[in-house]
Amino acid sequence: MAPGVATREDGRVTATSLPNAGRTTDPGVPEVSRTLLDAIRDLRRDVATTRFPLDVEGAEEARASRKRLLDQLDDHLLPRLADLSAPAIVVVAGSTGAGKSTLVNSVLGTEVTQAGVLRPTTRRPVLAHHPDDADLMSAHPVLDAVEVVAHDAVPRGIALLDAPDIDSVLETNRDTAHRLLEAADLWLFVTTASRYGDALPWRVLDDATARGASIAMVLNRVPPDALTTVRGDLLGRLRSRGMASVPLFVVADVGPHEGLLDTKAVAPIGRWLTMLAGPDRARSVISRTLRGSLAALRPWVDELAEAVQSQAEAAFAIRSELAPVLEAPAASARGRVVAGEVAAGAARSRWAQLTATGAPLWGLVSRRGRISGGKRLAKARAEALAALTADLRSAARVSLYSAGELAAEAVATHLEARGPIGRGVLGMWRGDAEDGVNPAERRNAERATQADESASRWTTAVGPAVSAVASALTDRGAQRRWRKASAALGDGGLDAIVLAAGAGLEPAGELLRALVGAAAEPAVEATRTALLGGTDDMVSGELTAVVGVLDTPHLAEDASATLRLRLAVLKAAS
Repeated sequence: MAPGVATREDGRVTATSLPNAGRTTDPGVPEVSRTLLDAIRDLRRDVATTRFPLDVEGAEEARASRKRLLDQLDDHLLPRLADLSAPAIVVVAGSTGAGKSTLVNSVLGTEVTQAGVLRPTTRRPVLAHHPDDADLMSAHPVLDAVEVVAHDAVPRGIALLDAPDIDSVLETNRDTAHRLLEAADLWLFVTTASRYGDALPWRVLDDATARGASIAMVLNRVPPDALTTVRGDLLGRLRSRGMASVPLFVVADVGPHEGLLDTKAVAPIGRWLTMLAGPDRARSVISRTLRGSLAALRPWVDELAEAVQSQAEAAFAIRSELAPVLEAPAASARGRVVAGEVAAGAARSRWAQLTATGAPLWGLVSRRGRISGGKRLAKARAEALAALTADLRSAARVSLYSAGELAAEAVATHLEARGPIGRGVLGMWRGDAEDGVNPAERRNAERATQADESASRWTTAVGPAVSAVASALTDRGAQRRWRKASAALGDGGLDAIVLAAGAGLEPAGELLRALVGAAAEPAVEATRTALLGGTDDMVSGELTAVVGVLDTPHLAEDASATLRLRLAVLKAAS
Protein backbone atom coordinates (compact mmCIF):
# COMPACT_ATOMS: atom_id res chain seq x y z
CA MET A 1 0.00 0.00 0.00
CA ALA A 2 1.25 3.46 -0.82
CA PRO A 3 2.59 5.61 2.05
CA GLY A 4 -0.03 7.66 3.84
CA VAL A 5 -2.94 5.67 2.43
CA ALA A 6 -5.44 4.56 5.05
CA THR A 7 -8.01 1.77 4.99
CA ARG A 8 -11.60 2.41 5.99
CA GLU A 9 -13.93 0.07 7.90
CA ASP A 10 -15.10 -1.84 4.79
CA GLY A 11 -11.53 -2.49 3.71
CA ARG A 12 -11.44 0.16 1.02
CA VAL A 13 -8.42 2.38 0.55
CA THR A 14 -8.84 6.06 1.34
CA ALA A 15 -6.42 8.88 0.59
CA THR A 16 -6.64 10.65 3.91
CA SER A 17 -3.01 11.40 4.66
CA LEU A 18 -0.92 11.43 1.53
CA PRO A 19 2.55 12.90 2.12
CA ASN A 20 2.03 15.69 -0.43
CA ALA A 21 -1.58 16.29 0.49
CA GLY A 22 -2.94 19.54 -0.83
CA ARG A 23 0.03 20.10 -3.13
CA THR A 24 0.55 19.80 -6.86
CA THR A 25 3.51 19.11 -9.07
CA ASP A 26 2.14 21.60 -11.59
CA PRO A 27 3.22 25.16 -10.67
CA GLY A 28 0.20 26.48 -12.58
CA VAL A 29 -2.26 24.79 -10.23
CA PRO A 30 -3.05 26.55 -6.95
CA GLU A 31 -2.48 24.68 -3.71
CA VAL A 32 -5.45 23.53 -1.67
CA SER A 33 -5.77 25.17 1.71
CA ARG A 34 -4.51 22.92 4.48
CA THR A 35 -7.48 24.11 6.54
CA LEU A 36 -9.90 22.90 3.84
CA LEU A 37 -8.22 19.52 3.57
CA ASP A 38 -8.31 19.10 7.35
CA ALA A 39 -11.97 20.14 7.39
CA ILE A 40 -12.83 17.48 4.78
CA ARG A 41 -10.88 14.85 6.71
CA ASP A 42 -12.70 15.75 9.93
CA LEU A 43 -16.01 15.66 8.09
CA ARG A 44 -15.23 12.24 6.67
CA ARG A 45 -14.38 10.90 10.14
CA ASP A 46 -17.64 12.14 11.64
CA VAL A 47 -19.79 10.99 8.72
CA ALA A 48 -18.23 7.54 9.06
CA THR A 49 -19.35 7.32 12.71
CA THR A 50 -22.85 8.62 11.99
CA ARG A 51 -25.64 6.04 12.24
CA PHE A 52 -29.40 6.02 11.68
CA PRO A 53 -30.61 3.14 13.89
CA LEU A 54 -34.33 4.01 13.93
CA ASP A 55 -36.58 3.49 10.92
CA VAL A 56 -38.06 6.97 10.97
CA GLU A 57 -39.35 8.49 7.77
CA GLY A 58 -36.41 9.11 5.47
CA ALA A 59 -33.99 6.91 7.43
CA GLU A 60 -33.34 4.54 4.54
CA GLU A 61 -32.61 7.48 2.26
CA ALA A 62 -30.31 8.97 4.91
CA ARG A 63 -28.35 5.71 5.18
CA ALA A 64 -27.94 5.59 1.41
CA SER A 65 -26.99 9.28 1.34
CA ARG A 66 -24.36 8.71 4.04
CA LYS A 67 -22.85 5.88 2.00
CA ARG A 68 -22.78 8.02 -1.15
CA LEU A 69 -21.17 10.86 0.77
CA LEU A 70 -18.46 8.54 2.08
CA ASP A 71 -17.88 7.34 -1.48
CA GLN A 72 -17.62 10.94 -2.67
CA LEU A 73 -15.22 11.89 0.11
CA ASP A 74 -13.08 8.75 -0.17
CA ASP A 75 -12.99 8.38 -3.94
CA HIS A 76 -13.11 11.97 -5.17
CA LEU A 77 -12.72 14.85 -2.76
CA LEU A 78 -9.96 13.54 -0.50
CA PRO A 79 -7.75 12.10 -3.26
CA ARG A 80 -8.38 15.12 -5.48
CA LEU A 81 -7.63 17.62 -2.72
CA ALA A 82 -4.56 15.57 -1.84
CA ASP A 83 -3.20 15.78 -5.39
CA LEU A 84 -4.65 18.28 -7.85
CA SER A 85 -2.19 17.20 -10.55
CA ALA A 86 -3.42 13.61 -10.78
CA PRO A 87 -5.19 12.76 -14.08
CA ALA A 88 -8.82 13.77 -14.38
CA ILE A 89 -11.06 10.74 -13.84
CA VAL A 90 -13.54 10.49 -16.73
CA VAL A 91 -16.17 7.90 -15.82
CA VAL A 92 -18.02 6.47 -18.82
CA ALA A 93 -21.44 5.58 -17.42
CA GLY A 94 -24.89 4.70 -18.62
CA SER A 95 -27.66 2.13 -18.81
CA THR A 96 -27.50 -1.50 -19.89
CA GLY A 97 -26.68 -1.93 -23.57
CA ALA A 98 -25.81 1.71 -24.18
CA GLY A 99 -22.51 0.72 -25.80
CA LYS A 100 -20.14 2.18 -23.21
CA SER A 101 -17.40 -0.42 -23.58
CA THR A 102 -17.53 -0.34 -27.38
CA LEU A 103 -17.32 3.44 -27.25
CA VAL A 104 -14.25 3.41 -24.98
CA ASN A 105 -12.50 0.85 -27.18
CA SER A 106 -13.38 2.75 -30.35
CA VAL A 107 -12.15 6.09 -29.01
CA LEU A 108 -8.82 4.50 -28.05
CA GLY A 109 -8.62 2.48 -31.26
CA THR A 110 -7.97 -0.77 -29.41
CA GLU A 111 -9.80 -3.18 -27.13
CA VAL A 112 -9.01 -2.32 -23.51
CA THR A 113 -12.37 -3.34 -22.04
CA GLN A 114 -14.71 -6.22 -22.86
CA ALA A 115 -17.67 -5.47 -25.12
CA GLY A 116 -20.42 -7.80 -26.32
CA VAL A 117 -24.09 -8.68 -26.31
CA LEU A 118 -24.11 -10.69 -23.09
CA ARG A 119 -25.35 -8.74 -20.06
CA PRO A 120 -23.84 -7.54 -17.91
CA THR A 121 -20.78 -6.96 -20.08
CA THR A 122 -18.73 -4.92 -17.61
CA ARG A 123 -18.33 -7.11 -14.54
CA ARG A 124 -14.93 -5.76 -13.55
CA PRO A 125 -14.61 -2.01 -14.31
CA VAL A 126 -11.61 -1.00 -16.38
CA LEU A 127 -9.57 2.15 -15.80
CA ALA A 128 -7.31 3.09 -18.70
CA HIS A 129 -4.58 5.72 -18.36
CA HIS A 130 -1.43 6.78 -20.16
CA PRO A 131 1.69 4.86 -19.01
CA ASP A 132 3.39 8.11 -18.01
CA ASP A 133 0.55 8.79 -15.54
CA ALA A 134 1.05 5.52 -13.66
CA ASP A 135 2.78 7.11 -10.67
CA LEU A 136 0.13 9.79 -10.34
CA MET A 137 -2.62 7.13 -10.33
CA SER A 138 -0.90 4.62 -8.06
CA ALA A 139 -2.51 5.74 -4.79
CA HIS A 140 -6.04 6.49 -6.03
CA PRO A 141 -8.66 4.73 -3.86
CA VAL A 142 -10.73 3.45 -6.81
CA LEU A 143 -7.90 1.17 -7.90
CA ASP A 144 -9.16 -1.49 -5.50
CA ALA A 145 -12.38 -1.76 -7.54
CA VAL A 146 -11.06 -1.66 -11.11
CA GLU A 147 -8.77 -3.41 -13.53
CA VAL A 148 -6.04 -0.98 -14.53
CA VAL A 149 -4.79 -0.77 -18.11
CA ALA A 150 -1.94 1.51 -19.16
CA HIS A 151 -2.13 2.39 -22.87
CA ASP A 152 -0.48 5.01 -25.06
CA ALA A 153 -3.80 5.76 -26.78
CA VAL A 154 -5.16 7.37 -23.63
CA PRO A 155 -4.35 11.11 -23.66
CA ARG A 156 -1.99 11.97 -20.87
CA GLY A 157 -3.76 13.92 -18.12
CA ILE A 158 -7.00 11.92 -18.07
CA ALA A 159 -8.03 8.40 -17.08
CA LEU A 160 -11.00 6.70 -18.77
CA LEU A 161 -13.04 4.50 -16.47
CA ASP A 162 -15.55 2.11 -18.05
CA ALA A 163 -18.15 1.68 -15.29
CA PRO A 164 -20.77 -1.07 -14.88
CA ASP A 165 -24.38 -0.39 -15.86
CA ILE A 166 -26.25 1.85 -13.44
CA ASP A 167 -29.29 -0.40 -13.94
CA SER A 168 -27.40 -3.70 -13.95
CA VAL A 169 -29.24 -6.85 -12.93
CA LEU A 170 -26.43 -7.42 -10.44
CA GLU A 171 -26.69 -5.35 -7.27
CA THR A 172 -22.91 -5.42 -6.83
CA ASN A 173 -22.52 -3.90 -10.29
CA ARG A 174 -25.05 -1.16 -9.51
CA ASP A 175 -23.29 -0.35 -6.24
CA THR A 176 -19.90 -0.23 -7.95
CA ALA A 177 -21.26 1.99 -10.72
CA HIS A 178 -22.61 4.53 -8.24
CA ARG A 179 -19.39 4.45 -6.24
CA LEU A 180 -17.29 5.11 -9.35
CA LEU A 181 -19.57 7.95 -10.40
CA GLU A 182 -18.85 9.60 -7.05
CA ALA A 183 -15.14 9.37 -7.90
CA ALA A 184 -15.50 11.16 -11.24
CA ASP A 185 -14.04 14.52 -12.18
CA LEU A 186 -16.23 14.24 -15.28
CA TRP A 187 -19.17 12.02 -16.18
CA LEU A 188 -19.32 10.92 -19.82
CA PHE A 189 -22.88 9.65 -19.83
CA VAL A 190 -23.82 7.29 -22.66
CA THR A 191 -27.43 6.71 -23.70
CA THR A 192 -29.19 5.62 -26.88
CA ALA A 193 -31.87 6.96 -29.16
CA SER A 194 -34.27 4.33 -27.83
CA ARG A 195 -33.52 4.77 -24.11
CA TYR A 196 -32.60 8.39 -23.51
CA GLY A 197 -36.02 9.03 -21.97
CA ASP A 198 -35.71 6.37 -19.25
CA ALA A 199 -36.37 7.70 -15.77
CA LEU A 200 -33.37 6.19 -13.95
CA PRO A 201 -30.60 7.85 -16.00
CA TRP A 202 -32.25 11.25 -15.60
CA ARG A 203 -32.59 10.73 -11.87
CA VAL A 204 -28.89 9.90 -11.68
CA LEU A 205 -28.03 12.94 -13.80
CA ASP A 206 -30.18 15.21 -11.64
CA ASP A 207 -28.36 13.95 -8.54
CA ALA A 208 -25.01 14.53 -10.24
CA THR A 209 -25.96 18.08 -11.15
CA ALA A 210 -27.09 18.75 -7.60
CA ARG A 211 -23.70 17.57 -6.37
CA GLY A 212 -21.82 19.81 -8.79
CA ALA A 213 -20.45 17.13 -11.12
CA SER A 214 -19.17 18.04 -14.59
CA ILE A 215 -21.12 16.13 -17.25
CA ALA A 216 -20.91 15.37 -20.95
CA MET A 217 -23.32 13.14 -22.87
CA VAL A 218 -23.09 10.72 -25.78
CA LEU A 219 -26.28 9.92 -27.69
CA ASN A 220 -25.45 6.56 -29.26
CA ARG A 221 -27.06 4.50 -32.04
CA VAL A 222 -29.13 7.29 -33.54
CA PRO A 223 -30.91 6.37 -36.81
CA PRO A 224 -30.08 9.02 -39.45
CA ASP A 225 -33.75 9.72 -40.18
CA ALA A 226 -34.44 10.38 -36.49
CA LEU A 227 -31.34 12.45 -35.76
CA THR A 228 -32.97 15.89 -35.84
CA THR A 229 -36.00 14.86 -33.79
CA VAL A 230 -34.14 12.85 -31.14
CA ARG A 231 -31.29 15.33 -30.77
CA GLY A 232 -33.72 18.25 -30.44
CA ASP A 233 -35.80 16.43 -27.85
CA LEU A 234 -32.74 15.48 -25.81
CA LEU A 235 -31.40 19.04 -25.88
CA GLY A 236 -34.78 20.26 -24.68
CA ARG A 237 -34.70 17.84 -21.78
CA LEU A 238 -31.21 18.98 -20.87
CA ARG A 239 -32.26 22.64 -20.92
CA SER A 240 -35.31 21.94 -18.76
CA ARG A 241 -33.03 20.45 -16.11
CA GLY A 242 -30.50 23.25 -16.13
CA MET A 243 -27.99 21.24 -18.19
CA ALA A 244 -27.96 23.36 -21.34
CA SER A 245 -24.16 23.68 -21.21
CA VAL A 246 -23.59 19.91 -21.16
CA PRO A 247 -21.56 18.87 -24.27
CA LEU A 248 -23.58 16.45 -26.43
CA PHE A 249 -22.02 14.02 -28.92
CA VAL A 250 -24.10 12.02 -31.38
CA VAL A 251 -23.01 8.63 -32.74
CA ALA A 252 -25.01 7.30 -35.67
CA ASP A 253 -26.55 3.85 -35.63
CA VAL A 254 -24.52 1.38 -37.73
CA GLY A 255 -26.83 -1.59 -37.22
CA PRO A 256 -25.70 -5.02 -35.96
CA HIS A 257 -22.02 -4.61 -35.29
CA GLU A 258 -19.05 -6.29 -33.62
CA GLY A 259 -15.67 -4.81 -32.82
CA LEU A 260 -14.68 -1.16 -32.98
CA LEU A 261 -16.79 1.60 -34.46
CA ASP A 262 -15.51 3.51 -37.45
CA THR A 263 -12.92 6.09 -36.44
CA LYS A 264 -14.96 8.90 -38.00
CA ALA A 265 -17.98 8.04 -35.86
CA VAL A 266 -16.14 8.67 -32.60
CA ALA A 267 -13.57 11.21 -33.78
CA PRO A 268 -15.37 14.21 -32.17
CA ILE A 269 -15.33 12.44 -28.81
CA GLY A 270 -11.67 11.52 -29.19
CA ARG A 271 -10.71 15.11 -30.13
CA TRP A 272 -12.69 16.45 -27.19
CA LEU A 273 -10.97 14.06 -24.76
CA THR A 274 -7.57 15.01 -26.16
CA MET A 275 -8.39 18.68 -25.74
CA LEU A 276 -9.70 17.95 -22.26
CA ALA A 277 -6.42 16.26 -21.37
CA GLY A 278 -4.48 19.46 -21.99
CA PRO A 279 -3.09 20.98 -18.79
CA ASP A 280 -5.34 24.02 -18.75
CA ARG A 281 -8.55 22.25 -19.75
CA ALA A 282 -8.01 19.26 -17.45
CA ARG A 283 -7.28 21.54 -14.52
CA SER A 284 -10.35 23.58 -15.43
CA VAL A 285 -12.59 20.50 -15.37
CA ILE A 286 -11.03 19.30 -12.15
CA SER A 287 -11.43 22.70 -10.51
CA ARG A 288 -15.02 23.10 -11.71
CA THR A 289 -16.06 19.70 -10.41
CA LEU A 290 -14.14 20.26 -7.21
CA ARG A 291 -15.87 23.59 -6.61
CA GLY A 292 -19.23 22.05 -7.40
CA SER A 293 -18.61 19.08 -5.12
CA LEU A 294 -17.51 21.31 -2.25
CA ALA A 295 -20.55 23.55 -2.69
CA ALA A 296 -22.82 20.49 -2.81
CA LEU A 297 -21.37 19.23 0.47
CA ARG A 298 -23.14 21.94 2.45
CA PRO A 299 -26.75 20.97 1.70
CA TRP A 300 -25.73 17.32 1.68
CA VAL A 301 -24.27 17.45 5.19
CA ASP A 302 -27.15 19.65 6.33
CA GLU A 303 -29.64 17.01 5.15
CA LEU A 304 -27.73 14.33 7.04
CA ALA A 305 -27.73 16.52 10.16
CA GLU A 306 -31.51 16.94 9.81
CA ALA A 307 -31.86 13.16 9.50
CA VAL A 308 -29.78 12.70 12.67
CA GLN A 309 -32.03 15.23 14.43
CA SER A 310 -35.10 13.27 13.32
CA GLN A 311 -33.57 10.18 14.89
CA ALA A 312 -32.97 12.02 18.17
CA GLU A 313 -36.52 13.38 18.21
CA ALA A 314 -37.98 9.93 17.58
CA ALA A 315 -35.88 8.49 20.41
CA PHE A 316 -37.06 11.27 22.74
CA ALA A 317 -40.67 10.52 21.83
CA ILE A 318 -40.22 6.82 22.55
CA ARG A 319 -38.59 7.57 25.91
CA SER A 320 -41.47 9.88 26.84
CA GLU A 321 -44.08 7.27 25.97
CA LEU A 322 -42.63 4.33 27.86
CA ALA A 323 -43.06 5.48 31.48
CA PRO A 324 -46.87 5.82 31.15
CA VAL A 325 -46.99 2.46 29.37
CA LEU A 326 -45.56 0.81 32.50
CA GLU A 327 -48.07 2.33 34.91
CA ALA A 328 -50.61 -0.45 34.34
CA PRO A 329 -48.21 -3.41 34.73
CA ALA A 330 -46.65 -1.72 37.77
CA ALA A 331 -50.06 -1.31 39.42
CA SER A 332 -50.97 -4.90 38.60
CA ALA A 333 -47.72 -6.26 40.02
CA ARG A 334 -48.08 -4.20 43.21
CA GLY A 335 -51.67 -5.37 43.56
CA ARG A 336 -50.53 -8.98 43.52
CA VAL A 337 -48.02 -8.30 46.27
CA VAL A 338 -50.60 -6.53 48.43
CA ALA A 339 -53.02 -9.41 47.84
CA GLY A 340 -50.47 -11.81 49.31
CA GLU A 341 -49.32 -13.58 46.15
CA VAL A 342 -45.88 -14.28 47.62
CA ALA A 343 -47.46 -15.95 50.67
CA ALA A 344 -49.70 -18.19 48.59
CA GLY A 345 -48.85 -21.68 47.44
CA ALA A 346 -45.79 -23.28 49.04
CA ALA A 347 -45.45 -20.72 51.86
CA ARG A 348 -49.07 -21.12 52.96
CA SER A 349 -48.78 -24.90 52.83
CA ARG A 350 -45.58 -24.74 54.86
CA TRP A 351 -47.30 -22.60 57.49
CA ALA A 352 -50.11 -25.10 57.77
CA GLN A 353 -47.54 -27.83 58.40
CA LEU A 354 -45.69 -25.76 61.01
CA THR A 355 -48.84 -24.97 63.01
CA ALA A 356 -50.50 -28.38 62.83
CA THR A 357 -51.00 -30.36 66.03
CA GLY A 358 -47.64 -31.47 67.35
CA ALA A 359 -45.72 -29.32 64.85
CA PRO A 360 -42.98 -26.86 65.97
CA LEU A 361 -45.28 -23.84 66.22
CA TRP A 362 -48.22 -25.69 67.79
CA GLY A 363 -48.88 -24.34 71.24
CA LEU A 364 -46.37 -21.50 70.93
CA VAL A 365 -48.77 -19.09 72.63
CA SER A 366 -51.31 -20.37 75.13
CA ARG A 367 -54.88 -19.14 75.34
CA ARG A 368 -53.80 -17.00 78.28
CA GLY A 369 -50.98 -15.48 76.17
CA ARG A 370 -48.11 -17.35 77.72
CA ILE A 371 -45.16 -18.05 75.39
CA SER A 372 -43.78 -21.58 75.64
CA GLY A 373 -40.12 -22.20 74.96
CA GLY A 374 -36.98 -24.15 75.68
CA LYS A 375 -33.65 -24.48 73.91
CA ARG A 376 -34.42 -27.75 72.16
CA LEU A 377 -37.83 -26.55 71.02
CA ALA A 378 -36.40 -23.19 69.94
CA LYS A 379 -33.84 -24.92 67.75
CA ALA A 380 -36.54 -27.03 66.07
CA ARG A 381 -38.66 -23.96 65.50
CA ALA A 382 -35.74 -22.03 64.00
CA GLU A 383 -34.99 -24.86 61.56
CA ALA A 384 -38.66 -25.15 60.57
CA LEU A 385 -38.98 -21.40 60.08
CA ALA A 386 -35.80 -21.35 57.99
CA ALA A 387 -37.63 -23.60 55.52
CA LEU A 388 -40.51 -21.10 55.51
CA THR A 389 -38.06 -18.31 54.74
CA ALA A 390 -36.71 -20.33 51.81
CA ASP A 391 -40.26 -20.82 50.50
CA LEU A 392 -40.92 -17.09 50.78
CA ARG A 393 -37.68 -16.27 49.00
CA SER A 394 -38.57 -18.64 46.17
CA ALA A 395 -42.10 -17.23 45.89
CA ALA A 396 -40.75 -13.67 45.93
CA ARG A 397 -38.33 -14.56 43.14
CA VAL A 398 -41.21 -15.84 41.00
CA SER A 399 -43.38 -12.81 41.78
CA LEU A 400 -40.59 -10.37 41.02
CA TYR A 401 -39.70 -12.10 37.76
CA SER A 402 -43.36 -12.04 36.79
CA ALA A 403 -43.49 -8.29 37.44
CA GLY A 404 -40.56 -7.71 35.10
CA GLU A 405 -42.03 -10.03 32.50
CA LEU A 406 -45.36 -8.23 32.66
CA ALA A 407 -43.59 -4.91 32.13
CA ALA A 408 -41.56 -6.32 29.24
CA GLU A 409 -44.71 -7.55 27.53
CA ALA A 410 -46.33 -4.13 27.91
CA VAL A 411 -43.27 -2.44 26.42
CA ALA A 412 -43.11 -4.92 23.54
CA THR A 413 -46.82 -4.50 22.78
CA HIS A 414 -46.48 -0.73 22.72
CA LEU A 415 -43.38 -0.78 20.52
CA GLU A 416 -44.98 -3.21 18.08
CA ALA A 417 -47.96 -0.87 17.79
CA ARG A 418 -45.61 2.05 17.00
CA GLY A 419 -44.82 0.64 13.58
CA PRO A 420 -41.33 0.51 12.04
CA ILE A 421 -39.81 2.91 14.59
CA GLY A 422 -41.09 0.91 17.55
CA ARG A 423 -40.13 -2.40 15.99
CA GLY A 424 -36.67 -1.02 15.38
CA VAL A 425 -36.32 -0.08 19.05
CA LEU A 426 -37.66 -3.49 19.99
CA GLY A 427 -35.00 -5.11 17.86
CA MET A 428 -32.30 -2.96 19.44
CA TRP A 429 -33.64 -3.84 22.90
CA ARG A 430 -33.62 -7.55 22.25
CA GLY A 431 -30.25 -7.23 20.62
CA ASP A 432 -28.42 -9.42 18.13
CA ALA A 433 -27.56 -13.02 18.85
CA GLU A 434 -24.03 -13.40 20.18
CA ASP A 435 -22.22 -16.74 20.37
CA GLY A 436 -25.44 -18.53 19.44
CA VAL A 437 -27.33 -17.21 22.48
CA ASN A 438 -30.92 -16.23 21.76
CA PRO A 439 -31.41 -12.53 22.65
CA ALA A 440 -34.78 -13.22 24.32
CA GLU A 441 -33.21 -15.97 26.41
CA ARG A 442 -30.39 -13.63 27.39
CA ARG A 443 -32.86 -10.99 28.57
CA ASN A 444 -34.84 -13.63 30.46
CA ALA A 445 -31.65 -14.73 32.19
CA GLU A 446 -30.84 -11.13 33.14
CA ARG A 447 -34.35 -10.70 34.50
CA ALA A 448 -34.07 -13.94 36.48
CA THR A 449 -30.78 -12.79 37.99
CA GLN A 450 -32.29 -9.45 38.97
CA ALA A 451 -35.31 -11.20 40.54
CA ASP A 452 -33.10 -13.63 42.45
CA GLU A 453 -30.89 -10.86 43.81
CA SER A 454 -33.92 -8.76 44.77
CA ALA A 455 -35.58 -11.69 46.57
CA SER A 456 -32.38 -12.37 48.49
CA ARG A 457 -32.08 -8.73 49.52
CA TRP A 458 -35.70 -8.78 50.68
CA THR A 459 -35.25 -11.81 52.93
CA THR A 460 -31.97 -10.61 54.41
CA ALA A 461 -33.27 -7.09 55.05
CA VAL A 462 -35.90 -8.33 57.51
CA GLY A 463 -33.26 -8.99 60.19
CA PRO A 464 -32.10 -5.37 60.46
CA ALA A 465 -35.75 -4.22 60.36
CA VAL A 466 -36.65 -6.48 63.30
CA SER A 467 -33.54 -5.40 65.22
CA ALA A 468 -34.41 -1.75 64.65
CA VAL A 469 -37.88 -2.28 66.11
CA ALA A 470 -36.47 -4.13 69.12
CA SER A 471 -33.97 -1.35 69.78
CA ALA A 472 -36.72 1.25 69.63
CA LEU A 473 -38.88 -0.40 72.32
CA THR A 474 -39.04 1.68 75.52
CA ASP A 475 -41.75 -0.12 77.48
CA ARG A 476 -40.15 -2.72 79.77
CA GLY A 477 -43.08 -5.09 79.48
CA ALA A 478 -42.89 -4.95 75.71
CA GLN A 479 -39.14 -5.50 75.87
CA ARG A 480 -39.56 -8.62 78.04
CA ARG A 481 -42.27 -9.97 75.77
CA TRP A 482 -40.05 -9.42 72.73
CA ARG A 483 -37.10 -11.23 74.34
CA LYS A 484 -39.30 -14.20 75.27
CA ALA A 485 -40.66 -14.45 71.72
CA SER A 486 -37.19 -14.27 70.22
CA ALA A 487 -35.88 -16.93 72.58
CA ALA A 488 -38.85 -19.23 71.97
CA LEU A 489 -38.48 -19.05 68.18
CA GLY A 490 -34.73 -19.50 68.03
CA ASP A 491 -32.17 -17.78 65.85
CA GLY A 492 -33.96 -15.95 63.02
CA GLY A 493 -37.35 -17.39 63.91
CA LEU A 494 -39.02 -14.07 64.69
CA ASP A 495 -37.56 -12.65 61.46
CA ALA A 496 -39.26 -15.43 59.48
CA ILE A 497 -42.67 -14.74 60.99
CA VAL A 498 -42.30 -11.00 60.32
CA LEU A 499 -41.30 -11.85 56.74
CA ALA A 500 -44.37 -14.06 56.30
CA ALA A 501 -46.65 -11.40 57.74
CA GLY A 502 -45.13 -8.77 55.45
CA ALA A 503 -45.70 -11.08 52.48
CA GLY A 504 -49.40 -11.20 53.32
CA LEU A 505 -49.73 -14.47 55.23
CA GLU A 506 -52.57 -13.52 57.61
CA PRO A 507 -52.06 -16.36 60.14
CA ALA A 508 -48.44 -15.26 60.55
CA GLY A 509 -49.61 -11.73 61.33
CA GLU A 510 -52.08 -13.06 63.89
CA LEU A 511 -49.38 -15.14 65.60
CA LEU A 512 -47.04 -12.17 65.60
CA ARG A 513 -49.63 -10.01 67.35
CA ALA A 514 -50.19 -12.78 69.89
CA LEU A 515 -46.46 -12.89 70.55
CA VAL A 516 -45.51 -9.20 70.77
CA GLY A 517 -48.70 -7.23 70.18
CA ALA A 518 -48.48 -4.31 67.79
CA ALA A 519 -44.78 -3.76 68.44
CA ALA A 520 -43.72 -5.63 65.30
CA GLU A 521 -46.01 -3.70 62.93
CA PRO A 522 -43.24 -1.28 61.83
CA ALA A 523 -41.06 -4.26 60.87
CA VAL A 524 -43.96 -5.91 59.00
CA GLU A 525 -44.69 -2.69 57.15
CA ALA A 526 -41.00 -2.23 56.30
CA THR A 527 -40.90 -5.77 54.93
CA ARG A 528 -44.01 -5.21 52.81
CA THR A 529 -42.63 -1.89 51.57
CA ALA A 530 -39.33 -3.53 50.64
CA LEU A 531 -41.15 -6.18 48.60
CA LEU A 532 -43.19 -3.52 46.83
CA GLY A 533 -40.00 -1.59 46.18
CA GLY A 534 -38.39 -4.67 44.66
CA THR A 535 -41.45 -5.08 42.46
CA ASP A 536 -41.19 -1.48 41.29
CA ASP A 537 -37.51 -2.02 40.59
CA MET A 538 -38.29 -5.00 38.37
CA VAL A 539 -40.75 -2.93 36.36
CA SER A 540 -38.41 0.03 36.10
CA GLY A 541 -35.62 -2.39 35.20
CA GLU A 542 -37.41 -3.15 31.96
CA LEU A 543 -37.78 0.57 31.33
CA THR A 544 -34.08 1.05 32.04
CA ALA A 545 -33.22 -1.79 29.67
CA VAL A 546 -35.19 -0.43 26.73
CA VAL A 547 -34.25 3.20 27.36
CA GLY A 548 -30.65 2.06 27.65
CA VAL A 549 -30.57 1.04 24.00
CA LEU A 550 -31.68 4.57 23.11
CA ASP A 551 -28.93 6.13 25.20
CA THR A 552 -26.35 6.11 22.42
CA PRO A 553 -24.49 9.06 20.91
CA HIS A 554 -26.40 8.50 17.65
CA LEU A 555 -29.72 9.25 19.41
CA ALA A 556 -28.63 11.95 21.85
CA GLU A 557 -30.55 15.23 21.79
CA ASP A 558 -27.45 17.02 20.49
CA ALA A 559 -26.39 14.24 18.10
CA SER A 560 -26.69 16.48 15.06
CA ALA A 561 -24.37 19.10 16.59
CA THR A 562 -21.25 17.27 15.40
CA LEU A 563 -22.25 17.39 11.74
CA ARG A 564 -23.46 20.97 12.08
CA LEU A 565 -20.08 21.91 13.54
CA ARG A 566 -18.34 20.24 10.60
CA LEU A 567 -20.65 22.17 8.28
CA ALA A 568 -19.70 25.48 9.91
CA VAL A 569 -15.99 24.65 9.71
CA LEU A 570 -16.40 23.63 6.07
CA LYS A 571 -18.10 26.92 5.21
CA ALA A 572 -15.32 28.87 6.88
CA ALA A 573 -12.57 26.83 5.20
CA SER A 574 -13.99 26.99 1.68
